[in-house]
Amino acid sequence: MGFLHRFLSLSLTVSSLAAAQSCKLQFDGRLPTDLVAADLDVANDFFSNQFVIGAGLTVSQAVRILPAGAGSLVRSPNPVLISDASIFNGQTAFRRAELLPASNNGADASTQGVKTLHFSVLKDAVRPLNLSHEYQLAFLESADFSTNQFVLKTGTILGQATKDPDTLQVFGNVNDGKVLFSTAFEAGVFHNFALKLDFDKLTTQVFFSRDSDDLVSVTDVLQNDVSGRGQFHFGVLKKPVGGVGDITKNGFQEAEIGEGISFGGIFQEDSADGCISLKP
Repeated sequence: MGFLHRFLSLSLTVSSLAAAQSCKLQFDGRLPTDLVAADLDVANDFFSNQFVIGAGLTVSQAVRILPAGAGSLVRSPNPVLISDASIFNGQTAFRRAELLPASNNGADASTQGVKTLHFSVLKDAVRPLNLSHEYQLAFLESADFSTNQFVLKTGTILGQATKDPDTLQVFGNVNDGKVLFSTAFEAGVFHNFALKLDFDKLTTQVFFSRDSDDLVSVTDVLQNDVSGRGQFHFGVLKKPVGGVGDITKNGFQEAEIGEGISFGGIFQEDSADGCISLKP
């Protein structure tokens, strides 16, 4: 197995265009075309240079940045490579790598008022996920680390009879375990999400589209406990199989993993006045 195939792979979108943006931005993870991976090793305006990667690794050892597709905000997947050594904070049964928006420190305005979170995900045709595992691809983790207020998952969900693991499922607060929206995880297709999060009324509304289609509402405004502030994560958190008790340290993970996900269009806008960008 070659060098690249010993890695868990994510992807980021590079974009020089935010011209279509009409709502006030809270944070923007759409990378400019002149940014190189080493720029993410130090403090920057896009993603944290400290979390979440394995001990002793730098972001530039994980991130590869390629040019954006012309005129596209969400195209052009760019590999982020994570080795089997990417064990974060002693969580030996997890394999994980996530990017956290640089300005999102857990107590900032991204978890206040009404905000809409945007991101797109695309399968990696070369490095498919092992769907016998559960994966968290995007989530909000509360400031006290006691819960996730929402999670985008795929694969075989622990503790549930997953009918089709090749499905993207948006869960609300994991303390409730309620699925807000689900859709088939299609190959070769960008899946665009926007989550309207009301941190005052404790509600969530999901918008969704594929490829270049405009986002449309796919749920009503749903009660969902998004209290607790915290930080947004984008990446791959691969849980073990067969674990008991503390699954961060107990359970089986294959060696020499070679898996991937592509991300694009990561940004958050202020929707207090009802503004939501419907273009992916």
